[in-house]
This record gives sequence, C-alpha cells and structure tokens, in this order.
Amino acid sequence: MKDQRVLSGMRPAGPMHLGHYHGCLKNWIELQNEYDSYYFVADWHAFTTHYSDNIDLESNVSDMVIDWLAAGINPNTSTIFVQSKVPEHAELHLLLSMSTPISWLERVPSFKDQQEKLKTKDLSTYGFLGYPLLQSADILIYKAGLVPVGEDQVSHVEFTREVARRFNYVYGRESGFEEKAESAVNKMGKKQAKLYRQLRKAYQETGDDESLVKAKALLGEQKNITLGDRERLLGYIEGLGKIILIEPEALLTKASKIPGLDGQKMSKSYENMISLRDEPEVITQKIKKMPTDPARIKLSDPGDPNKCPVWQMHQVYSSKDTLDWVVEGCTKAKIGCIECKGPVIDSVISELGPMQERIAKYQSNPNLIQEIIFDGSERARSVAKNTLEEVRDAMGIPTKFY
Repeated sequence: MKDQRVLSGMRPAGPMHLGHYHGCLKNWIELQNEYDSYYFVADWHAFTTHYSDNIDLESNVSDMVIDWLAAGINPNTSTIFVQSKVPEHAELHLLLSMSTPISWLERVPSFKDQQEKLKTKDLSTYGFLGYPLLQSADILIYKAGLVPVGEDQVSHVEFTREVARRFNYVYGRESGFEEKAESAVNKMGKKQAKLYRQLRKAYQETGDDESLVKAKALLGEQKNITLGDRERLLGYIEGLGKIILIEPEALLTKASKIPGLDGQKMSKSYENMISLRDEPEVITQKIKKMPTDPARIKLSDPGDPNKCPVWQMHQVYSSKDTLDWVVEGCTKAKIGCIECKGPVIDSVISELGPMQERIAKYQSNPNLIQEIIFDGSERARSVAKNTLEEVRDAMGIPTKFY
C-alpha cells in the first residue's frame, strides 16, 4: 500500500511526553511501514493561539524531531519535514481562502471549544479563524489519501473534504474535458478501456458503488496514462470535472490510554506529564505522587482500581498476572498504593531507557537533525510544487508573465 499517502503533523511544543508516544507516535511507526508516510512539524500553527508568546521555535522543532527519531520514526521510510520550509502550504491556503465561505470556518467544532478553553487569550484573529483551512492546505497540497486522527479530529478531515469538493466543482470544469477524458481512456489499451467504460456506465446508470471502487482500482493500476489523465478519469466516471484536489479519508487510530499524573488527559499545559526525557528518579517521584482511589485512606481500606488513574497505566504496561495481582490486592486491601505503583514505575523506566539513549545520540549530532529536516523538506516541496502548479493552472493563474 506504499502507493497510498498518509499525512500527519504536530505543533512544535518541545520534547514529547508519554501521551504523545502512546497516542500518536506508535501509530505513526506502524503506518510508515504500510504507507507513503509524510510527517511534519506544524510550526506556523504554533502562532494561531500563541502569536504573542515568546516561542523558541528553533529549539522546539529540533527537540520534537529528535524525539520522533528516537521513538522510531525512520527518515528512510518516512518524509519528515517542517511546514515553514515548504512555502507552497501558505500559497495554497491563500488560494483556497478565495472560495471557502466564512460560515464553514465558524462552524468548525474546535473554533468555539478553543475560544472557551483559552479565554485569557485574544483569539479574534484571522489566523485563529482560518487555521482549519491552513490544516486543509497542509493535507491537500500532498494529495494525501489518508489522515490518521482520533475521533475528536474527524470533523477537520470532513472540513477538508468539503473544501476539496468545492474547489474541484468550481475549477475542475476545464475546456474540452470530455474529449480529453476520452483520449485518456483510449491510452489505457483496448481491453482496459472497454472495462473502464463498462464500469463507468454501471455507476452512472445504476449508482453501483462497487463499480466505482473497481474503476478507481483500475485507474490506480494504469501505467500508460499521466497523473493528470488519471485525475481527469476519476472525475469523468463520477460525472464531475477533473479531480484536482483529492478528498482525504480519516484513518481512525488507537487512542492513548495513558492518563496524566492527575487523572486528566496528559498535557504539557496541565503540567501532568511524564516526558520521554525524564530521568528514572523523576519518573519514580512523579508516579509515586499520583492520586489513587480516595476511598483508600488507610492501608486496610479496600479500593476500586477503576477509580484510580494508576490502574489505567497498569492496563497499558502490565501483564495479566500483574493485573490480577492489582485487582485482588486493591479490592481486598492486601497491598498499598505505593506497592501497586512499583510495576508501573519499572515498566515506564524500562520503556524510556533505550529511547533516551537514542535521544542523547541525536542531541550530540545537531548537523544530522538539520540534514534530515532539509532532505525531508526538499522531498515534500517537490510534491507540493506539482500540486500547486495544477491548482494555479485550474484557476487560470499564469506561471510566466510576458
């Protein structure tokens, strides 16, 4: 499936924590072996809510990439890059803003949610209102078919699909479209062209979704047609114009089960995180101070693991035997809370040890990090340039002036 592209990114907030690793990076590591994976540092997005803060972007970007590499993101199988190193993101964002209704931006769920959560900040800015469209540009510029997200982010992918659909509708009506599409069909060869026409007829006359799926698969296998012809034929079978921007699909990923030290979602802003770089002594003290079932005031008081955030960590790290030991020990008051936390402490330290060794190795070689970012950004930009050229052409924007 390496012919299908996956894209995801993160704002640069410095070193990663356990929530990032279990909720995102582990998913990325799996995906990089199955898909053409693009992972980027969304440094421009850092300004949408923190534009007035003194952000050390250079250090934050470097620390984030180092942690990605140490966790297992492989620059040989994944394209790792920085958003601002690919200016085509900004131009596509600008061009998409010309046809995107303001009401679409205002109805994005996170728009009001973030305003509520960040009441102390002045978010009455275009950057904040328009950041979902910048996210869409980030995805569409690479024609990514899949975007790995949690359930709370599916709406952003749906928004991107709407933006792509509207753009294709407005600008996909190229002159002589049908003639060009038929010419492209003929390039497929007699047998394949006949099959394409049969599938197109079945879909358009009866709405047979299976025929649409088969036709898309058929086009994906063609070696005799250009990328432009393939996109033209995708639109032709659906009765549309040329497909310029691909509508991405949301790829639901496993959610992190790692709680913060206070039982909330682990977050740097909540100051309840275990950093991937925390020393063993720091990890030990942090977990020892975690709250437990409030019913366990004395050692002899029985408790309920389901009311304890440490139990959630046990479910990530502990074997069945250990889980059984925790349940019996807690509910029957056979073990104390500090004793219960011991296996979790050992497991976290064991997990992070090799990662921290790799972090130290990368920190000692900053030139290597810069090379990885440069090479990845150049690869990403070559793809972005091609997409932007198609967008400009569709909109009638000349690339040369005489």
